[in-house]
Amino acid sequence: MRTRAILSILIALVFIIPPITSQAQTETQSIIIEVEGNPHEQKEYIEAYYPTVEVLEVYDTLFQGLALRGKAHQLDRLNGLDFLKKAYPVQTYQITEEAPINESVPFLLQDEVTQESLSYTGKGVKIGVIDTGIDYQHPDLEKNYKGGFDLVDMDADPMETQVEQGLSTIHGTHVAGIIAANGKMKGVAPDADLYGYRALGPGGAGTSVQVIAALEKAVKDGMDIINMSLGNTINGPDWPTSIAVNRAVDEGVSVVIANGNSGPDDWTVGSPATATKSIGVGSSTPPIKTASLYDSFENKKIELITLAGAPAWDLQKKYPIVNGGDGKKAIPDARGKIVLIERGDISFTEKAKQAETSGAAAVLIYNNEKGTFQGGMEQEISIPVTGISQADGEWLLDQLDTHSYWIETDYQITQDQISDFSSRGPVTANWQIKPEIVAPGAQITSTVPGGYQTLQGTSMAAPHIAGSLAVLKEAHPDWTPTQLKGALLTQALPLTDGEQLYEPIEQGMGRIRLSESINTATIITNPLLSFGKINTGKESNVVNLEVKNVSGKPQTYSFDLPEQTKGLRWYTPKTFTIEPGQTEQVPIELAITSSLLEPGLYQGWLELSNQEQTFSLPYMYVNQMSNFPKAMGFELELTPFQEKNYTYRFYSPEVAEKITVDLYDPNTLTFQQTLFSLDDPEPGVIEGEIPLKLMPKKGEYIADISVETEKEEVFHYQMNILIE
Repeated sequence: MRTRAILSILIALVFIIPPITSQAQTETQSIIIEVEGNPHEQKEYIEAYYPTVEVLEVYDTLFQGLALRGKAHQLDRLNGLDFLKKAYPVQTYQITEEAPINESVPFLLQDEVTQESLSYTGKGVKIGVIDTGIDYQHPDLEKNYKGGFDLVDMDADPMETQVEQGLSTIHGTHVAGIIAANGKMKGVAPDADLYGYRALGPGGAGTSVQVIAALEKAVKDGMDIINMSLGNTINGPDWPTSIAVNRAVDEGVSVVIANGNSGPDDWTVGSPATATKSIGVGSSTPPIKTASLYDSFENKKIELITLAGAPAWDLQKKYPIVNGGDGKKAIPDARGKIVLIERGDISFTEKAKQAETSGAAAVLIYNNEKGTFQGGMEQEISIPVTGISQADGEWLLDQLDTHSYWIETDYQITQDQISDFSSRGPVTANWQIKPEIVAPGAQITSTVPGGYQTLQGTSMAAPHIAGSLAVLKEAHPDWTPTQLKGALLTQALPLTDGEQLYEPIEQGMGRIRLSESINTATIITNPLLSFGKINTGKESNVVNLEVKNVSGKPQTYSFDLPEQTKGLRWYTPKTFTIEPGQTEQVPIELAITSSLLEPGLYQGWLELSNQEQTFSLPYMYVNQMSNFPKAMGFELELTPFQEKNYTYRFYSPEVAEKITVDLYDPNTLTFQQTLFSLDDPEPGVIEGEIPLKLMPKKGEYIADISVETEKEEVFHYQMNILIE
């Protein structure tokens, strides 16, 4: 029965646990602990009585805790201290990288009515970039760079990782250039003060220790704005880094976070973009020339996705296509042709280099599974390299099987499209709409060590918002972070997919319009309306919309509500007037009869108008159940400070009757053992310990997490784990 069941379970989540080696006792480890009482006093205690344990950082602003470093047997001695509240995992965070900057920046800085450029440049505003570091010697950045800190090497030199230190990085320099480049290229805020906080080391990976420490350091250094183009896969509002972000905002700092690159599926936003008070940013397209292959006889169009680091597709006539197989071997008869290669086995770079050596004009890499994909070149390449879907690749193979085949390229100028890779909301547990705004994130050229490079991802969208906040703050230095955020959201432009608006969880309020935000007469502090989750019966939920009149004259507003439908009733004031400089709390009530609606996620738009403008307000609610993840972020590791137990840790967004983790053999799919089972676990971060004697033998397993709900529904999530 168990074997048959495992075959039918869809793999919804993959997380590979780092191996726990026999060297753990002698290797240096870093952990973060939450403490009771004054963390400075606890630091002194540890330094006095446990001198072999190094205290890396003291957290007393965003998080009451300590970052510690030591060997396992040294940390083991701390076990049982009465002030030790909780040990957090070193959850890995990664960069969310996937039209050139001189296209996307003027696009944002131009007044859409007058077509004139803005005069503000972010002068005097301090922006902290928490990332892989900054190449502060780059000629476009050296003028604005003012300092920072390295939370990886624990020194005051936040330079990008160099080749001799491991996998070199470029990401933070690219992000910094979008914000405030001031040389050959110009960023959004070219006169802002740049500070770098290196929280991500070789290869662009880091831990919660470095991320939270970087946040704390940036807050204490007096940053006005912090950009975080990083994230993990945990869709929950109360993961430690999300909590730290909210506290940073409470300290008076605007925090901008990339929404992630796991789209286009719903529920893919991850922490810390799930933080309630952050500005979660999705990706849209600036004005860019897009290429697609077109067969006029078959009326077939094939979308092309340029791989990062490869030249743009720029073929100007019909070209023949040749099958390059898997790209492992030399490709005969490829000179002057487009080579079609299947994804898999070897890197994109190796495939592209094989085609380049064979004299190809361009490379098409088709997916080996459903859908499209993102990728990049690890070396310089001289020919265009693009990705296409599995279906399009197989269609081209069918043409090649019957005759020699030529195809032409069609070019279009597009803008304001939501990027497929951009992670969608909403957030689990509090059902908040994310992203809250979108900005250009596709095909963005910016600074990197040694020059310039084109990248794409929500990592590139977020710094457009961070730079815009700096410009807005220069224009309105007395506005609070809440007002600055509200002004950007209020004046964002809702984007359309054809004739229909993109859904709220795809775009939030829409694409940033900076000039309109600077000159806004109205600030809506909380324009994204979440009415929560309705479980049974009839419920009425109220959102108090906060509207501020920042103009010099009275403003009268009115609602245009959706049509009343079965199971739904809207209640709002018909009109209301706000005097100059005043703020009103305007109640919006939604009464829902759950039984009259199908279960699922519902979203749409309300319209609020005054004499000069109509504001589109996105709304959302969940009726009964929806296909949101019920468990995520599963971790298994030796318990901090000792090696007698294993600690498990994962996130569950709401109440469950039972959660069970079973282990299966990855080759035969046969049941091995139940790792643990929990009755009525509390939602949120769930953790516990398993005695070493109850752990399975070393090896690889498939962990199946089954979540039983109050309605006796069972959801399964699988991941591969390695126990050593």
